[in-house]
Amino acid sequence: MQISIAWRRTARVFLPFAAGYYLSYLFRTINALIADHLSSDTGLGTADLGLLTSVHFLIFAAAQIPIGILLDRFGPRRVQSALLLLAAVGTGLFAVSTGFLSLLIARAMIGLGVAASLAAGLKSIVLWFPRERVALLNGYMIMLGSLGAVTATAPVEHLLAWMGWRQLFEILAAATGATAILIYFVVPERGIVPSTASIPVTLSSVFADRRFWRIAPLSATCIGSAWSLQGLWASPWLMDIEGLDRANLVRQLFIMSIGLCGGAWLFGTTVHHIKRREVGVETILAMVAVLFIAAELALILRAPLPSILPWSVVAIVGTATVVSFAVIADYFPPEFAGRANGALNVLHFGWAFLAQYATGLILEQWFTTDGHRPIIAYQVAFGLNVAVQIAALLWFALPWLRCSASWISSFSFFVPANISDAIESVGLYESSVVLIPTDDDGEW
Repeated sequence: MQISIAWRRTARVFLPFAAGYYLSYLFRTINALIADHLSSDTGLGTADLGLLTSVHFLIFAAAQIPIGILLDRFGPRRVQSALLLLAAVGTGLFAVSTGFLSLLIARAMIGLGVAASLAAGLKSIVLWFPRERVALLNGYMIMLGSLGAVTATAPVEHLLAWMGWRQLFEILAAATGATAILIYFVVPERGIVPSTASIPVTLSSVFADRRFWRIAPLSATCIGSAWSLQGLWASPWLMDIEGLDRANLVRQLFIMSIGLCGGAWLFGTTVHHIKRREVGVETILAMVAVLFIAAELALILRAPLPSILPWSVVAIVGTATVVSFAVIADYFPPEFAGRANGALNVLHFGWAFLAQYATGLILEQWFTTDGHRPIIAYQVAFGLNVAVQIAALLWFALPWLRCSASWISSFSFFVPANISDAIESVGLYESSVVLIPTDDDGEW
């Protein structure tokens, strides 16, 4: 009986929302593949292309807080189906647009229409599935959604070989509308349970929580940058710096997308097992950040590695939302998951917009030679991004650094020349340990 209920919930709740997130990821990354087609067909420059692609993230970020409130109040079924209908209209408009302004408006409509896809999926998991399975199902949700990034590589390239990008977007408009209808009629309604927390959790209390601001800058600068790079700038880098032709470019983007799916499964499984052992998840986020920064530096410094290695790391980091949302789930009660996740997503997508658009502006400061920009342009653009990530990592590690410094300084007294000195040193050490504050955050 329990197995039958689980499968019904999977079919009627999990999979429809996973389909919505799949479309969201497809729209987020497809411009990396059709960038050349857009430029040749509409005459867009690098900065225009960067703005056109990044406005998706800007609208996405601006909508997260209202969407989080709506999800907590009305539930994911009604919110997601209504917004996906808007995305379908925006996709149809994008298919028939000929000028930059109409393309920009259409792209903004798509961004708003799919803005609830991840948050609605995560909210549905919190509402319908056991708490101990949330992290694992979050990983599966993002893994299935990441198949949209896989579709936006080789499969889309094959479709473009016998149809134009406009016809492709007409098909996507129909698929998006069908998904909206599926979610509305197939997903059952779930009542929102009133909060039982002794202290009510509001949006302002989320932003006032110091634990939130400990992880938010690191999560946003790493995950947002990964989205920015894979969603657009990986393609120009691979052509300008690595010298890949179209076929090899599509192949490498496809491999990166496969890594994206694998990363979501890996993070979800890892967080699931770690939380079962009641171990903090914040350490995983720090390790992901260090690995991401190392991969970016390998690209910037032209380390003697196959480029697919650092770029695969970049892709995998894009699914580290599984880790970040697992941390947030420990901070706030389930009935406020929509607002808390929305607050974090504001920073994720806000930084993705800034990184993607600013990269385009920086690259345009250098002239092209034979249609390619020099490596120094990318090194400056990517390097500024890495500098911000390092600052965020130091801020994240500040409590640990303070505790470590206090602990190490306590040993400065322990240099006994004789027994009496040794006894005195031990006393001083014990006093110093007692005087160390318990610090702001119990997680450390």
